[in-house]
Amino acid sequence: MTVDPRLLEIVADRAWPARQSGALGGWRLNASDGWSLRINACWPLGEPDRPIDEAIAAAEAFYAGRGLPARFKLSDGAVVPANLSEHLRARGYRPTHGTVVMVGEASGAIAGATDAAVTLSDTPDPAFEAVLTASAAGNAADARERLDALARIPAPARFARLEVDGEVACLGATAVDGEWAGIFGMRTLPGHRRKGLARRILAALLGEAQALGARRAYLQVEADNAPAIGLYSGLGFVPAYGYRYWVVE
Repeated sequence: MTVDPRLLEIVADRAWPARQSGALGGWRLNASDGWSLRINACWPLGEPDRPIDEAIAAAEAFYAGRGLPARFKLSDGAVVPANLSEHLRARGYRPTHGTVVMVGEASGAIAGATDAAVTLSDTPDPAFEAVLTASAAGNAADARERLDALARIPAPARFARLEVDGEVACLGATAVDGEWAGIFGMRTLPGHRRKGLARRILAALLGEAQALGARRAYLQVEADNAPAIGLYSGLGFVPAYGYRYWVVE
């Protein structure tokens, strides 16, 4: 599947909205509480409105004014200008947190399977919120930031939770934007992993996305998360491109 990283990055930025945003020409500035890197970083997806080093300094000032470190999300094939990494490196930035963007067909083989154990809603309900919070390993601030971002997903969005023996065991969400459906918030509680629950959540979400007009789907997976990459590969998703966050070490 051929994908233009710059176009998909614009879609992905809309799908996971930051609490605050700004712009330096084509550079998008996202800020929240500092936990989810996607909504706490600069996305340089177009030409800045000033010379590169001045733009970097302006981005640094934007984050410093909010008590956050400056981070730059550099996606393969979507960075403008293309030599931005050289300027960042000269200022002490280094790449970290490698992530793979995977894409697949919304109408894949698993999409739309009827599953009575999966509950779908257009907002995160209390049960969804409780399990996502429980999966945050005690970091309530991280969980709250992610829940706030999920609640800001533009319509149409769908939230799925799957119950096993009366207990919510697995979660997921989708943001539909034209032909694209983004998959977010996939969580399985530790005691329920390796039971195929994530596959069932994804099937329900893709079925909903297809009904809402999506033809293609994307998701982000940490580059070192081999089990997740294997899972999604087995469900028809393929790597499209990668990105890294550049931070001052």
